[in-house]
Amino acid sequence: MFTGLVMGLGRIEAAENRGAETRFRIRPLFDLPDFEQGESIAVNGVCLTVETFGQGWFTAYASRETLSVSSLGGLRAGSKVNLERAMALGGRFGGHIVSGHVDGLAEVAETRPAGESTIYRLTFSPAQGRYVIPKGSVALDGISLTVNGCGPDWLEVNIIPETRKGTTIAEWTPGRKVNIETDVIGKYVERMVQPWTAGKDEHQDSSLTLARLRELGF
Repeated sequence: MFTGLVMGLGRIEAAENRGAETRFRIRPLFDLPDFEQGESIAVNGVCLTVETFGQGWFTAYASRETLSVSSLGGLRAGSKVNLERAMALGGRFGGHIVSGHVDGLAEVAETRPAGESTIYRLTFSPAQGRYVIPKGSVALDGISLTVNGCGPDWLEVNIIPETRKGTTIAEWTPGRKVNIETDVIGKYVERMVQPWTAGKDEHQDSSLTLARLRELGF
C-alpha cells in the first residue's frame, strides 16, 4: 500500500522489451537506500516488485497486463518517473490509500494558471466517473491529489509549486497520458452493496437510506 506522497523522481536507465513485457532498470535521483529484493515500489503509481539492485539502481518487471492498463509501455531510457516506497506500518499517512493498481489512463486536456498554482483538467473513461467526487482523492501518476471539480469523464486538480517541482507534473502538457487510480474505498463499497442492488429495474427505488441500511443488517 502507498500514500501517493511521491518520495522523488527516478530516471529510466534501460527498458528491455520482451514482446508484450518489459523489464526496467531505474535509478532514483534522490537518496533511496537499502533496497530489498521483492519489495514494492510505485513507479508512476504502478506497484512494481524489485527484482535485482545495486548501488543506486534497481530493476523491475512489468507484465503484459500492467503495460495494457498503464503508461509504462511508453517509458524509454531517459524518461523520468515518480517513485514511492510502500508505506511502513506505523509510518506517517499524509496522502490517501493508494494500492498501486491503476484503473487506466487519463489525458491532460488543458492547463491554466491560478495564482502561483496551475489547474490541470484531465479526461478519462466514463466508466471511472462514478468513483471521482468533488473534494475526493485521486492518484495521478502515483501523486495523491484532491479533486477540485469533476464531471462524468473529466476532473480538475490544483497543483501547487512544490508538487509541480518535485514530480513529473512539471512535464505535463495537453495530450500527455497519465495513470489514474480512483478511490479504492468507493470500489469496495460498490462491490459490497451489489447483492442488494443487482436486478433492480429503473422503476424501483434503489436509494440507500439509514432505514434501508438497517433493514439490510448494517
